Amino acid sequence: MSFRRAFSHIDRFLAAILLTVALASVAPARGEAAAAAVWLTDAAIMLLFFMHGARLSPEAALAGARHWRLHAVVFLSTFALFPLIVGTCRLLAPALLTPPLWAGLILLSALPSAIQASIAFTSIAGGNVSAALCSASASNLLGTVLAPLIAGLLLASSAPLSAHSMLAIVLQILVPFLAGQLLRPLIGAFIIRHRLALKSVDYGSILLIVYAAFSDGVVNGIWHQVDAAQLLRLAVMDATLLATVMTILTFASRRLGFSRADEITIVFCGSKKSLATGVSIATVLFAGHVGLAIIPLMIFHQIQLMVCATLARRYASRGEITEPVAELAAARS
Repeated sequence: MSFRRAFSHIDRFLAAILLTVALASVAPARGEAAAAAVWLTDAAIMLLFFMHGARLSPEAALAGARHWRLHAVVFLSTFALFPLIVGTCRLLAPALLTPPLWAGLILLSALPSAIQASIAFTSIAGGNVSAALCSASASNLLGTVLAPLIAGLLLASSAPLSAHSMLAIVLQILVPFLAGQLLRPLIGAFIIRHRLALKSVDYGSILLIVYAAFSDGVVNGIWHQVDAAQLLRLAVMDATLLATVMTILTFASRRLGFSRADEITIVFCGSKKSLATGVSIATVLFAGHVGLAIIPLMIFHQIQLMVCATLARRYASRGEITEPVAELAAARS
């Protein structure tokens, strides 16, 4: 009984993430398996946004796009607060990290929000999913331009921009979402009634992201390019950075009078950083030193998923998450 009682207090989603990390460490995806993992991850993300498109009413999606105050807070956190904190720390304590790791941390601070994780955690926690979709997508579209400029400014370098990330966002996020919106009259009511299916896609997409990202790090040996003391110091700095930003966002959202659902969206969208965008920009900014440059981002990525898994479950347990009756009626019509 004592073992069962102790196990019941463990966040099962966090435990699943830790088991996924362990699996990727012992049996990382290589070669064709790695390509399959990437394909499955992309497919899960597309399915996630298709189902959210079928679930959300057009009125809710439009309301999310018009929520300019929420988006302003998220953008300021993503492209101003993060760089300000990291830049200040570098000025005050440059000896804490080696120059390549500082460069990677600066890159991390300039990156846009992670779309799939932001949406999934917002959905799990009971936040404003339509606003999260608009905010995280816009963050990535703007981040394709802003992230290299901010990182280049802080690093006194520059990098060319590519439209590849924009095209990926359109094909992987917006197209499935619009397809879901178009098919909503046919399948919307079914998806709303079967919330477990949407939740399974939310959780599954995050676990696939964790496995693919950690496998890539293990296969490329980036965890062996720094010693244990540096990794520990970097992990503490990443965790402190995330905790600081999330605390500021929680306090600011309450002081500004946002609802609980909007607070959840602000906290999750404003504190995430995109691993995929970071890796693509790092290949341009740090040619020949990509491995060291993305270590801060790899560690931050794992920490943000684990922390947000726990936080999302806590948000969900504090408030009853119900589907509006009007939305279900509209889906049936």
